[in-house]
Amino acid sequence: MAGTTVKTEAVVLRSIRYGEADRILHLYSKSRGRIGAIAKGARKPRSRFGGRLEPFFRLDLVLHEGRGDLMTVTSATTVDGYPRLRSSGGALSAGARACDAVLRLLDAAEPNPPAYNLLCRYLSLLDEPGGERAAGLETALSFRIKLALVAGFAPELASCARCGEAEHLAGFSGAAGGVVCGSCEGSAFPFSEAAHRFMVEGLAKPLSEAPEAELQALRQVERAVGETLEHHAHVQLRAAA
Repeated sequence: MAGTTVKTEAVVLRSIRYGEADRILHLYSKSRGRIGAIAKGARKPRSRFGGRLEPFFRLDLVLHEGRGDLMTVTSATTVDGYPRLRSSGGALSAGARACDAVLRLLDAAEPNPPAYNLLCRYLSLLDEPGGERAAGLETALSFRIKLALVAGFAPELASCARCGEAEHLAGFSGAAGGVVCGSCEGSAFPFSEAAHRFMVEGLAKPLSEAPEAELQALRQVERAVGETLEHHAHVQLRAAA
């Protein structure tokens, strides 16, 4: 069979039943970015893949790249199955939202190591004992802010996105792509100092040290990230929690 053999590490973002025994996989890989693949016979009782082609599994894969849009999975070895994540409803939901965000935002078939490492780090945090905080809104939003950054859509936070004014930042405009001053707030929505501080610290701090904020500020942050990605990446994300 003509084609190329591809070896890469990847996380399963989505797994869809196909035909009588196959699976279609949406993967985010370390060396090839987004990959679509088919695992033939994966749903047969004695499949060599076992149950490892489910969402969140981190795998070492061998794929066959032919002429079609989908690669064919020929081998899959588990790097990490994140078992504790799967036993927690909150962590499971948070992981699903993270994978969905990567699926929607990063559709290029080119490597983005920071994005891959960020996803793996978040799944690891959700899998840790006592990972309830990682499943919370603060860490979920810190993940989204960082994901927007590594995807090339980080909002402007240092000065007004319209005129460059560094003071009197009163609102946030998704269309402008960041915070705006009182003179430029036009179609912006009110953006509190607490929300602004959360976004700055969320970018600067490790994911495991996500900042804290009141719910009202967190909702402003979620709206800010969401509207930025809608206007500039043409992507609409699911609710963060």
